[in-house]
Parts: sequence; C-alpha cells; structure tokens
Amino acid sequence: MMKKYNLNKLNDFEISELVQRKYLLTEDTMNIIKKIGENVEQNKDKALLEMALKFDKAKISELKVSSKEIEEAVSSIDPKLKEAIDIAYLNIKKFHESQRPSFKKTTTYYGIECWQDFKPIEKVGLYIPGGSAPLFSTVLMLAIPAMIAGCREIYMTTPPDKFGKIHPAILYIADKCGVKEVYKAGGAGGVFAFAYGTETVKKVDKIFGPGNQFVTGAKMQVSSFVSIDMPAGPSEVLVVANNTSNPKIIASDLLAQAEHGADSQSILVCDNEKFADKVLVEIDEQLKALPRAEIAKKALGNSFIMIVKNMVEAIKFSNLYAPEHLIIGINEYAELLPIIENAGSVFLGKNASESFGDYASGTNHTLPTSSFARSTSGVSLLSFGKLITYQTVNDDALKSLGKYVEIMAAHEGLDAHKNSVTIRINECGK
Repeated sequence: MMKKYNLNKLNDFEISELVQRKYLLTEDTMNIIKKIGENVEQNKDKALLEMALKFDKAKISELKVSSKEIEEAVSSIDPKLKEAIDIAYLNIKKFHESQRPSFKKTTTYYGIECWQDFKPIEKVGLYIPGGSAPLFSTVLMLAIPAMIAGCREIYMTTPPDKFGKIHPAILYIADKCGVKEVYKAGGAGGVFAFAYGTETVKKVDKIFGPGNQFVTGAKMQVSSFVSIDMPAGPSEVLVVANNTSNPKIIASDLLAQAEHGADSQSILVCDNEKFADKVLVEIDEQLKALPRAEIAKKALGNSFIMIVKNMVEAIKFSNLYAPEHLIIGINEYAELLPIIENAGSVFLGKNASESFGDYASGTNHTLPTSSFARSTSGVSLLSFGKLITYQTVNDDALKSLGKYVEIMAAHEGLDAHKNSVTIRINECGK
C-alpha cells in the first residue's frame, strides 16, 4: 500500500529520489523494440500481420479497416455511448477551436515587416492504445485537433481484439473526425509502420498517441527522423488536499489513476496525517468493488503520501514532481494558482475529477508524464501544425539596415552573406 513521508523530515537527496520516476526502458526492452523496428522496415505488412497473431492473438488477412467494418461499427454502437461521445466531441472541438492562433504584422525596423502564419502538418499518424481497455476517448483527443488544424491526411492505427475487430466506438469517432484510413496494428509495430511506411500503412510526418513501454520506446527510437508528440510513460496524478477535502473523493481520485496500469503512480500531498489515514481507509473500502483492483493495488505499491506543513508547500512539492495530472481537491485554490509551475493539466476544486478531462470537459488528455511537464506541454491544436515566419524589406530598409547586416556578416567571415546584401544595395533602383 502507499507509503507515508513527511517532507520536512527528508533531505534534498531523499526528495529528489522520491520525485524521480522509476520507469525506465531496460536494455533488453530496447533490444526487443529495435528488432521489431527492423522487422517492420524489412518485411512491412507481413511483419505486422505476424505481430497481430503473436501479440494480439488475432488472425487477420488485411491491415486496413474496410468501409464495411466502419459502417457496421457506426450502426452497432450503443445509443447512450454515442450520445456521450457526441457531447464530448462538441466540448473538445469548442476548446481546441479556441486555440487557433492569430498573428499580426510587426514593423521591427522602418521598412521591414515580419509576421508568422500557422500551417497544418500534412500527414499525421494517431496511435490508439487497445488491449485490456480500448481507449476510444484518445481518438477524440487526437483526431479532433488534427481535423481543426487542417491536416490533409489523418491516419490511425490500433491493435485489434482476438477476433480481429476494432472497438465500434473507435471506428465511429474516427469516421466522425475524418480519419482517412484505420489500420489493425498495435504496439511498437504500429509506430514503426507509421515511421517507415508499409505496403498498406502510410508513412506520416508526425506520430501522436500514448501507449505502453514498447510504444514509448518505438516513438523515441524513430524520433531522430520523424516527429513525435512527446515521450509518454505511465500515467500519473498528484492530489493536493487538506482537512476541508472529502476523504472519499480523494481516495476515488487516487484509485482512478491507479487502475490505468500497474506502473501508474498516484501521489497524495496533504497537511494532516490523520486525514491521510482516512483516505487510506477509503481506498481499502473502494478497492473491494473495483474489477481492476489487482492492477490498482500494484500501482498503489509504487505510490506514496507526502505530509507537508501547508498548501503552499504542497504546490512547491508538486512543482518538483511535475505531475501529468494535478488535482487541487480544495475549493480555496485561487491563491495557489500563481505558484503552479509544472503540470500537464490541472483540476481545480472539489468537483473537478480528472475523469472530466479524460473524457468530456474539452481539454486534452494526451499529456506529458515522467516529469516532462517541466518542459513540455500536452497535445493541443498547435501540436498539429507549425509556424512559418515571413518578412518583407523595402528599398529604404535595404539601404539603412543593410549596412549593419554587411558589418555583422563580414565579422563572422561569411562574405557570401555580405555580398547578398551589397549586390542588392548596388542594384536597387536600376
């Protein structure tokens, strides 16, 4: 179960050890991933079909999901689930549409105008985890901003079930969001297929999506020649609470994260040990009713409780940990907002369950883990495009600023750079 620590009884080294994620890709794992990559690069579709049988126990003859399969999925989806998805779709679409960048021209020097414009990435590949919990919600989180950004070709890959089928909700959302093609390829193989291209799977310019250590390792391996959204490790949450918080609610937040996987991490930071004990009692009680209780127990074994003096100290510890999800489970959070520095997504107040962000509030749930929140943002509309800069130079600016450019180029020993300005000045007006 979760260990308890008192922040003020730990030295700096002990604190740094606690915030350090224990998740590492071993040499053996990386060697397996490397072999999968070589297999996909050399044998293409054949390798993916063999891996579907080996890893997913699915005997399939075609990687590409047919239009008939999509039609059947759309017609067979549970009406209540369809309604929930449609509402989530509208909220996520609205939030990501608000992220459209707008730019204005800036006169940096008399006669020179500079500006930027947003251009979508042409071909993107979305990896959607499957396995024990097909994450159809991730299709919403990736396909919607790709669609809004204007990506011309959106492709998706996901592991099939043992019958060679894809969850109907995954195909319904993919169809709704304009995904061009869906492939039955999971794990590292799906990532490598997007990176190298196969007879069926299209090569893409950027790969998105969370996954297990093999997916993460494959993304890191291909990142030297194709863009990725971020390296994503096991999911994590840090919950800040005090005596005004509800132990039952806080326990549910910790368990919601723990059931993701045995390597997930749930951290409670509170200012009272008695409150922490109440939460532990609630965790034991709620575990009894959870189908994924064994998975959650293993994750809680990797987790801990940190006792602090006050809520300001709690946020300072959170900044050190840099959580993927930060839940501030108190309603008096306003004074804490200015000191939050490192977090993927923040949930404020007693009602803001992380589950809202995972599914339907509108924010994106594809977030940095493993302390990458110190330097990396979660997926947004901007993740699906790039910024191009433009500039114009009129005759007056050519002559007046040009002389300074000539001086700087000459001092760097780049005479061709200098000449490209000198010749323009000499030719100006001819």
